[in-house]
Formats: sequence, C-alpha cells, structure tokens
Amino acid sequence: MGKRLRVGVIFGGRSGEHEVSLRSAESIINAIDKSKYEVVPIGITKEGGWLVSGNATALLPQAVMASNNHQQVAIIGDPTRQGLTRLDRLSGGPNSEQLDVVFPVLHGTYGEDGTIQGLLDMAGIPYVGCGVLASSTGMDKIVMKHLFEQAGLKVAKYEWLLRSSWEADPRPIIKRIKHSLGFPVFVKPANLGSSVGISKAEDKTELRDAVNDAARYDRRIIVERAVVGREIEVSVLGNEHPIASLPGEIIAGHDFYDYEDKYIDSGSRTEVPAKLPKKTVERIQRDAITAFQAVDGSGLARVDFFVERGRVIINEINTMPGFTSISMYPKLWEASGVSYSELIDRLIELAIERHSDKARNLTSYQPRK
Repeated sequence: MGKRLRVGVIFGGRSGEHEVSLRSAESIINAIDKSKYEVVPIGITKEGGWLVSGNATALLPQAVMASNNHQQVAIIGDPTRQGLTRLDRLSGGPNSEQLDVVFPVLHGTYGEDGTIQGLLDMAGIPYVGCGVLASSTGMDKIVMKHLFEQAGLKVAKYEWLLRSSWEADPRPIIKRIKHSLGFPVFVKPANLGSSVGISKAEDKTELRDAVNDAARYDRRIIVERAVVGREIEVSVLGNEHPIASLPGEIIAGHDFYDYEDKYIDSGSRTEVPAKLPKKTVERIQRDAITAFQAVDGSGLARVDFFVERGRVIINEINTMPGFTSISMYPKLWEASGVSYSELIDRLIELAIERHSDKARNLTSYQPRK
C-alpha cells in the first residue's frame, strides 16, 4: 500500500450551522477510505478556537470537541509551515505537520463564505470545494441572484435592504415590499444557510417580525416573492467541466423547508430521483451547471430550484452542502451511480487538480520570452 494522503477534516466553526457541520463531518469521517487517507480531525469551537484531540483514535467530531486532552492548532497563511501548526508545544517552538489536502466541512459564516478558503489559498494547501470568489458570492444571496440574472437564469422577484435602514425607519421599506412583491414573502439573511433566520410573512405585521429575526444574523436582508411550486435540488461535481446529478425533490413537512424540518423534526421527505418530464430534468441540469459556472464554482455545489407551473426558477447555490445521512448532495449522486466513498475520492482528486492548476499562475511579473 502506498503512502496515505493526510486529509485535514475541519468542522464546527463560528456559525449558526455549527451543529450541522459536526454531523456532516462525522458522516465523511465514517465513510472515507482509511486505506487511502489518514484523517486529521480539526475542530473549531463556537468561539473560534482551533483544536485537535491528543488522543489519536478520537476521530469523530464529538469526541474531538469533548476531549480533555486538547491541543491548540492553527493553519497559518504561510506555505513554508507545511499545513497544520501546533501552538501549545512548550519546547522547540511551533511544530508544523504536513496536510496534503483539507476538507473544510464548514457551513455558513467563516466557512462557506470564502474566509477559510482565502486562508487555505495563502497557506498553499489544496482544499475540497469552491474557491474564494464562488464561496463568497454563493453565500451572499443578493450578489448570487445578480450573477444568476446576468447568466440568463430565471429568479424569483426580490427586494433587499440594509439592517441600518430598517432600524432607522421600517415604514418606507414595508411600503416598497408590499407594492413590489405583495404577500406572502420569504425573508432571509443575505449571508447564511440551512434556512437559519428564514421566515415566511403573510402580512405587514409578520413582515416586521421576520425582518427583525433575519437582522439578528446579518446586516443585509433579502425579501423574495413566495414561489408556489415544487422544490427541486440537483448536485454538481467537477472543475472546468462540471456534471450534474439527477434531480431530487424535497417534500417539506412544515409550511416550508426550514431548519427544524431539515435537522430536528425530519418531517420532510425526499423523492430521488424526482418525477419530472425529461425536458424539465435536462433544463434543471443545464441551469445548475450554468449557475455553477456563473459563480466560478469548483469541486462541488448543490443547486436548488422551484418548478412553478412548469417554469424552472433557480433559488440558490450551496457551495458546501450538507453531508449528513439525510443530506441531498450525496443522495443525489448515489442515485446517479456514484457512491458516498467514491464521491469523497472524487472531491479530493478535484481539490488537488484545482490546486495544481492554480499553481501554474505566476505571482510576480516575468517578461515574455
């Protein structure tokens, strides 16, 4: 057996989706081929502290977080450090350990928004998933929709607002939303995922409550026309030449597919593959790839759509979708002929491929020969 690749699996983080990240990372660590990869589990606390367990056999996220033998670590934006730096060595200074690739299983802020991707780029470490640009634009629902519209994709009508403007005087904002969108509407923080902070508003009173709730999570809020249609999701895999999976359908157990429905009550159900006409399937797959390329995606993404009276409307792209046992991203690829462990292999290969391609770029001026 050849040398195993050292894969740093990062989980947790300063995000409203901290617990979701732990579940995703556990699924990946359980499924990854231990004969090919040496897993280095790296936890980030809710306060932002990076740590590994002193017990080498403690691989699962909960065991790492609960360990009484923590070691403080960091990834420093210095490629000469070789990867993971241990900060609590009392002698000999900080000790660096090679990481061949990182799987940042972080959802939401400080993980899916381009911040950790920028750190990993500076550190010169290959990583799974989208880069800084795709991650940040894919996280920002307002910028994302601008890019989708520019790419010719159909989006639901929307308005957006600043928390500061809302707090100064909500009345003109309410009037604008009522005139432009009507009711019902969905209110969302611009930068968050897993339906955290999302509410449905049927009237002006509920709109006030919904915006106040969303404003707890972000300084920018988006308000969208409520689409009455089927919720369809499709997985995308690849770098320069991405492919799309068969689509699946989410049948929500609540009024809409909210956080509790996704991760707590599990009242929703999925239909994989979705029962759709062949032309609609092809349209959704084509639009998913267009969306992926519109944000300059790499590695993976899940793209969410509505089908309303036969019309395909794109909702959003998720650049680090969930990998829990009930997550759609791996389920859609399994239905398309790619197993969970094969999917992890392919994502790691794509990470190394993308890193090698970026390494070709000059970082200082050289005259042409």
